[in-house]
Amino acid sequence: MLRLIKLELQKLWLNKTSRVLIFISFILPFTVLVLSSIKINFFGFFTLELGELGIFNFPIIWHITTFFASYFKFFFAIVVVSMIGNEYSNKTLKQNLIDGLSKKEFILSKFYTIVFFSICATVLIGVASFLIGLYYSSYTEASIIFREVEFLLAYFVKLVGFFSLCLFFGMLLKRSAFALGFLFVLYIFEWLIFWGAYEAFGNADSAFKLKNFLPLESMYKLIDQPIQRIVMTKFPEKTDIAYDYAVHWYEIAIVLGWSALFIFLSYRLLKKRDL
Repeated sequence: MLRLIKLELQKLWLNKTSRVLIFISFILPFTVLVLSSIKINFFGFFTLELGELGIFNFPIIWHITTFFASYFKFFFAIVVVSMIGNEYSNKTLKQNLIDGLSKKEFILSKFYTIVFFSICATVLIGVASFLIGLYYSSYTEASIIFREVEFLLAYFVKLVGFFSLCLFFGMLLKRSAFALGFLFVLYIFEWLIFWGAYEAFGNADSAFKLKNFLPLESMYKLIDQPIQRIVMTKFPEKTDIAYDYAVHWYEIAIVLGWSALFIFLSYRLLKKRDL
């Protein structure tokens, strides 16, 4: 495994664009977390400090940071699809196979790299959230600090699932731009399934339950939006906006299932394709 990761990292390091995108994908979420914790002076009229609003208190900080940091996954998604596009355009895929790398090892090298970067991103967000939480949170008990740390697990699984999908599209289309465009096509397709289910079942709840099993929606549902939860903490009497924001094991299982399927399909494509 380490040999395959080292091989893939060497390829990425030799590509200037990949180096820049990897740097951005790691630094940008961390920068946003830091900027969100400082005071913002609005032309002398008033000063806004998000930390004073209580959004960086434990345990809600795990929910907020992982939700917003997950939107920066598109930077590394470009790296993932570029890994495949460059293999075909630079003929390195055929050369690797000639040099003794099996097709299974080739796909595993991509998957191990995805897992490696997902772990790094999760650790980065975890450490940043922990430090900001220690600075701002009024709760210092360990039981409260680590109460909802499962959001980090959900964040990791979300990254692995999304990047595995990008890997599959990269293998399917061989071109980075087309692979990224196909993500939008899939997004539209999932909504078409939703509207079809709505017409068939006659209610939105059943249609959404079906949509929650689809790839992009299941990844999104791993970490629900925290806006309503923030409002609930400030206005506890508003019971009408209460919702289930917890991380559930079956949501993780669905995304892991899609991840395994995308990796398997990527391998089958490579195995059957005439290089």
